[in-house]
Amino acid sequence: MENTVLMIDDDMLNIKSTQNILRGEYRVATATSGLDAFRILEFMKPDLILLDINMPEMNGFEVLEELKKKQDTQDIPVIFLTAEQSAAMETQAFEKGAEDFVSKPFNPEILKNRVKKTINIEMHQRHLENMVAAQTERIIDHENQINQIQMEMICAMAKVIESRDGSTGEHVRRTSRYVALLAELLQKEEYAKRELTEYYVDILCRAAFMHDIGKIKVDDAILKKPGKFTEEEIAKMKIQAGGEIIRNTMGNIEEKDYVEIAADVATYHHERWDGRGYPKGLSGENIPLGARIMALADVFDGLTSVRRYKEAMSADRAFSIIEEESGKQFDPNLAKVMLANKDVFRRQLIEFSMEK
Repeated sequence: MENTVLMIDDDMLNIKSTQNILRGEYRVATATSGLDAFRILEFMKPDLILLDINMPEMNGFEVLEELKKKQDTQDIPVIFLTAEQSAAMETQAFEKGAEDFVSKPFNPEILKNRVKKTINIEMHQRHLENMVAAQTERIIDHENQINQIQMEMICAMAKVIESRDGSTGEHVRRTSRYVALLAELLQKEEYAKRELTEYYVDILCRAAFMHDIGKIKVDDAILKKPGKFTEEEIAKMKIQAGGEIIRNTMGNIEEKDYVEIAADVATYHHERWDGRGYPKGLSGENIPLGARIMALADVFDGLTSVRRYKEAMSADRAFSIIEEESGKQFDPNLAKVMLANKDVFRRQLIEFSMEK
């Protein structure tokens, strides 16, 4: 397939001469002005432009500036044509983005060689760019497949953990969604949006699935106990080995940021704002933000869901409890945002109920 060359020159003798030189090797389209050229470029994209510098209406430099501004034409290579030979002219031509420079009157062999070389370089560059794009797409597809497999494994593990205490496994899915809703709302708040980047929120939502992984080390007899727990049983449940389990099992297969955030969420989501939580009795902002968000989502789902030992509570009652515990169990800033957006969580709760 022949390559197409667009020649822009107001001198018909130069146009005829160029057509004769390139005939048989290239298709040559012509324009006698910059404006004429841009009308032609609306319907075709040449492989190369031969551009005269000294023209009326728009000179060659002005035409090139417009070519570089337009996305459809900015990558078309340009060879400048001129009878004026000066170092300043050539320097300006290359600074404007020209690929080469040919002096008039044309030497046929020089013109053909310059045209051939420029088109070959451009075609090679396009080939390399296509190869890089294709390879990048393959890498992204491969990474997406790996991420999907990892996420499916995480979800499966989380459901197994939840099933040990009689849950259906939907708790982890619901809490992950509540975490996402609360995090998205918090991104609008000045005090939180710097930490809650899109990257962090994405990891946090995936980490939420693992928040109860510490249950693996709790005896079935305790997890499935229908009545109240003894002090000894409560002490065993407060060990919270989730962070250690995540680091040991996922440290070599998951990205570092995911491991750290997931470990924090699993370890500290039972801490309290007032410092009376467990396992370390952290308070206030010493508790990782992800764990504070998880704490609210976890409790809201726990209150509004049926459990083996209780009935589901209404959303309004759950919000009342969260309001009472704001500044005690929960970060007051986070609780304030949730309570200011009750309808968001009510709608999500209704959606979950309709899925049953």
